[in-house]
Amino acid sequence: MGSPDSLGNHRPILILFDGVCNLCNGLVQFIIRRDPKGKFKFASLQSDVGRSLLTKFNIDPDLLHSIVVIDHDVAYQRSDAALRIANYLGGVWKILKAFNILPKFFRDTIYNVIAKNRYRIFGKKDSCMIPTPELKERFIET
Repeated sequence: MGSPDSLGNHRPILILFDGVCNLCNGLVQFIIRRDPKGKFKFASLQSDVGRSLLTKFNIDPDLLHSIVVIDHDVAYQRSDAALRIANYLGGVWKILKAFNILPKFFRDTIYNVIAKNRYRIFGKKDSCMIPTPELKERFIET
C-alpha cells in the first residue's frame, strides 16, 4: 500500500473514513468507481496514519463520527466533506453543491443523524476493509 510519503506532488484528495462502517465502505467503493484518474486516496480513521492526521488537524482521533476530507492541507468534516467529494466527482454529483446554500448547522445536523445511526441501519464489519491488490495504491497506511 502507499504511504504518506508516496503521495508525490499531484496532491490527491485524502478521504479518511470509518473502516468498519458498511455505509462508509460503500461510499469508498462508490467514489473509486467514479474516480478512474485516482484523484482520491483513502485511509481509515482507525489506522495509524488516519489517527495521526486527525491529531494534526486537532480532531479527536477517538471520535469516529465523521468522514474527513483533507484537501490542500485543510481538513473538512461532516457535510463539508461530503459536498467537497461530490464537487470533485463532477458530473451530476456537482449539483449537490446547491446544498451549500443551507446553513452549515442544518446540513451537519442531518449528517449527524445519519452518522449516529449508520451502524444500526447499515451494519458494521468486525475489522477494517482490506483493499484488493488492484486498489492497494489508492489506500494509505503507515
